[in-house]
Amino acid sequence: MTAAPEAPGLRFDADDDGYVRELSEFVAVPTVSRDADAATMLAGAQWLASRLSFAAGRVEPTAGHPVVRGEWLGAPGAPTVLVYGHYDVQPTGAAAEWRTPPFQPSVEDDAAVGRIVRGRGVSDDKGTIYITVKTAQAFLAQEARLPLNVKFLFEGEEEIGSPHLAAYLADHAGDLAADLVISADGAMWRPGEPSLSLQSRGLVAVTITVRGASGDLHSGRYGGSVANPVHALSQILASMHDADGRVAVPGFYDGLTELSAERRREIASIPFDETAAVRALGLEQGHGEPGYTTLERLWERPTLEINGVSGGGQYTVIPHVATGWVTCRLVPGQSPEAIARAIADHVSRQDVRGVAVDVRFDAPGVPAYTIPAGHPAIRAAAGALAAVYPGQPVVLACIGGTVPATSLFEQILGAKTLFFSFSTADENLHAPNEFLRVSRLREGMRAWEALWRRLADAPLGAEGSLDA
Repeated sequence: MTAAPEAPGLRFDADDDGYVRELSEFVAVPTVSRDADAATMLAGAQWLASRLSFAAGRVEPTAGHPVVRGEWLGAPGAPTVLVYGHYDVQPTGAAAEWRTPPFQPSVEDDAAVGRIVRGRGVSDDKGTIYITVKTAQAFLAQEARLPLNVKFLFEGEEEIGSPHLAAYLADHAGDLAADLVISADGAMWRPGEPSLSLQSRGLVAVTITVRGASGDLHSGRYGGSVANPVHALSQILASMHDADGRVAVPGFYDGLTELSAERRREIASIPFDETAAVRALGLEQGHGEPGYTTLERLWERPTLEINGVSGGGQYTVIPHVATGWVTCRLVPGQSPEAIARAIADHVSRQDVRGVAVDVRFDAPGVPAYTIPAGHPAIRAAAGALAAVYPGQPVVLACIGGTVPATSLFEQILGAKTLFFSFSTADENLHAPNEFLRVSRLREGMRAWEALWRRLADAPLGAEGSLDA
């Protein structure tokens, strides 16, 4: 994807070195929300709040990790947007798989993708929220104002499902009220083309635990005389799909409507080499629900995936407990509560004997989120991307993952969320060797500038404005 030359408007740094150094400071703070201590999470929040001094940036407590808040409200009569992102990051995975230490950001020229910064969280989501902050700073330094009113909310628990965000939003709904939420989270589809996401899938997470004897047993002494929890768990997990890849849990597809012919044509028109995409993953062929193309499965269909299994080990034992972790990605029309009931009912019907089976749902489910293709914010965002990437059509894609905050913003604040991220799906998000293309920093700043100017030109209450 080739960016446009610098357009008239804000001036950004002539080179990226200063941006990279500052962003690297942020990435170096190991804000792994799953297991970091409170002091580390606070340090990450404070670093970010210090860059929002123009907006009275501050750290505020929640029942879990803190949030970072700020607001600049000096544009009376203009729309108000709430910029959302998260400063927490995923665990690093196996250290041996990283080319460089995950919290010691490195810069290099990659033959395949160009100049990059590598480090955990640099793409998801620290680099993308950094872009928003630098755009605001440039506006104020050069024009002494922003073109619209901007509130900032950066949380520290998105990577663990935002468990305390709902309560925080409910307690601060008046202060956070906005005409539109703009999420810096939610990657673009591919690096070779600008894209906007119309949907993020919902989530249901399940832990299935199978217990047998009171302790592990010698497999020679007791083998063949007692039930093996790993066998029982394997039977349960295998029952969740048929041989073709369709989810076999009764009721899983209830409430879904078939893809329209128009949507299927839209997806089919997007250049996509399925064979090359699969081989890039080290595979010979894809697999999934029959009757749909790969892109249709990724964007428009729900999934049930077995994410992990634990029990016993490479030694001669009958384990006394086995655990499986399952997640479902949901699409519009599916109720998280109904899916949870369907899975629990399905597991209870499996004929596994001599063991006890427990099904636990790890957190409240998250419904799928959608924003219409004709929404004024989508039109403004498409125009902003067209200004930065001229001559390249803007793809209307969907996010395969889940951003829990979007549904909460709609339920509690009554505001739609526009995804406007400048990470891309190939940057090893959630995996070892996560990276961000350095070129995306200034491209993102120019696009956020263009987006804010366009949104400011849509008066509230007018036809085609943000509340349409």
